[in-house]
Amino acid sequence: MLRLRVVLDTNVLVSGMAYPGSLPGRIVQLWHGGGLDVVLSQYILEEFARVLPHLSRIQLSPREVRDMTDSLMFLADIISPDAEQDTALRDPADQQVLAILQTSGADYLITGDKDLLALAATYPIVTPAIFLAKHG
Repeated sequence: MLRLRVVLDTNVLVSGMAYPGSLPGRIVQLWHGGGLDVVLSQYILEEFARVLPHLSRIQLSPREVRDMTDSLMFLADIISPDAEQDTALRDPADQQVLAILQTSGADYLITGDKDLLALAATYPIVTPAIFLAKHG
């Protein structure tokens, strides 16, 4: 079976790490088990490192957060996205994430972000629940 190549938005990545039994957690487990190829960017890694320490569920020192972020660099395909702006995107801050999907040729962008999900008719953007229903 051909492995899927996916972009994990920061919200899925953080939720998957914080709540292993959740739907995002199942996706992260699929990735760590070798069932998915994940594409990330420096932007997502930086956002991950910025958000993770604010979760009360995860008690990590700044060094542990840095080490975890660094380890993701070895587990994922890290790209520098280069894509045109999509004017239909409601939140311009999400352009960085959409550009990863556009540049990488990934099969899906998995996210819980409503602004990105609004473009699901144009791009292969799905929630963790939809992804797992199709491929879990």
